[in-house]
Amino acid sequence: MGVKEVCEKFEVENPLQVIDILGLWGDAVDNIPGIPGIGEKTAKLLIQKYGSVENLIANAEDLKGKQKENVINFAEQGLLSKKLATIILDVPVEYSFDELILEEPDEQKTTELFAELEFRNLAKRVLGKEIQITPTAQVGGQMDLFGGGEQTSTAIVESEPEAPIELKDITNTKHNYILVDTLQKRADLILKLEKQKSFCFDTETTGLNPFEAELVGMSFSYQPTEGYYIPFSENQEEATTILKEFKPIFENTAIEKIGQNIKYDINVLHKYGIRIKGKLFDTMIAHFLLEPDMRHNMDLLSEAYLGYKPVSIETLIGKKGKNQLSMRDVEVDKIVEYACEDADITLQLKNYFEPQFTPEIKEVFEKVEAPLITVLAAMENEGIKLDVAALKTFSAELEILGTNLEKDILQLAGTTFNIDSPKQLGEVLFEYMKIIEKPKKTKTGQY
Repeated sequence: MGVKEVCEKFEVENPLQVIDILGLWGDAVDNIPGIPGIGEKTAKLLIQKYGSVENLIANAEDLKGKQKENVINFAEQGLLSKKLATIILDVPVEYSFDELILEEPDEQKTTELFAELEFRNLAKRVLGKEIQITPTAQVGGQMDLFGGGEQTSTAIVESEPEAPIELKDITNTKHNYILVDTLQKRADLILKLEKQKSFCFDTETTGLNPFEAELVGMSFSYQPTEGYYIPFSENQEEATTILKEFKPIFENTAIEKIGQNIKYDINVLHKYGIRIKGKLFDTMIAHFLLEPDMRHNMDLLSEAYLGYKPVSIETLIGKKGKNQLSMRDVEVDKIVEYACEDADITLQLKNYFEPQFTPEIKEVFEKVEAPLITVLAAMENEGIKLDVAALKTFSAELEILGTNLEKDILQLAGTTFNIDSPKQLGEVLFEYMKIIEKPKKTKTGQY
């Protein structure tokens, strides 16, 4: 907006008169009080007629009624408001116009800043390319939760050199992702999983709520770049039958189970009669302990630590909204790549994070965080029992209490009014009962 546009918008002859309008009207955002009773429209009319706050005050006798009273009584406040609305131009700041010339941004510095702040979308818009989010090194004191209160020094340092901007993905990375869709193939996979000390698994479902979502498929990975995907029928009885084949390995306490936000998968499988037992490793929790100030979603972690960009869920089911598909609508061969990649990447993240644990972090993870996963899952499955009858009784008691209080209030007020109306309540308290001499009002005239 230039001079012409400003003058048209504020209906003034000179842009500097905008300061006078704000001096009368006030500005709640900048804590400028203005003069009571003068809004935007009135302020414009008064400045059109008198030219300035000072001239309006000098001619206050020309005004009528409440407006005259307010301008006289709040003259000093009006002058102060004008001062508050005035931008100070004589600050002794040294500058050169040459330094203010718009130039192309420093791509390297901009990339580093966007990576540090995790501004992936903004980087794509500004730089026109994907960037890799690199975790920042953290060195400093950390509370010793299990010692004698003494602080120990903990360093979490990114050991690898700065990763390249170009990320690996499924199209340029060697991998072996296998569809397991027969009884024999499942039996062979189970035999392999039984021999492992640990394996990663991930569920694919029809929704985000584990208590409502149906199982569409399940993926496993026990060594990097390999994965296995088992599809499940829409018929829940058939799905439960297939899951029973995997029950022994899930309930084998000698095998560690790995997952990203594994509590979700535990709750999903709980509906099908599967109880996850044994040691748990959740990569989301592990990363929280290592880098609490970063976000912990798998895609971000994969890019930051593995230099790998996973397949986006949106490429399969579309963006959020009424047109978004369900995983059931996606072709099996596409789900195989997506699901196996999830399990594979989560396994690789586990292999990356675990060696980063200091003795203190390891103790917190193994003795507090990991055992708590199954406790929280059990609490969510159990839910909270509500005594509906007791709540109804209590509701009736509150209704009687409310009715009696309303009677007392009206009796004390000496008049009838709607106690739920702030406007009517204000009038009763400050105009009828006059509980204080000079009550305060909002700019809209509300007590």
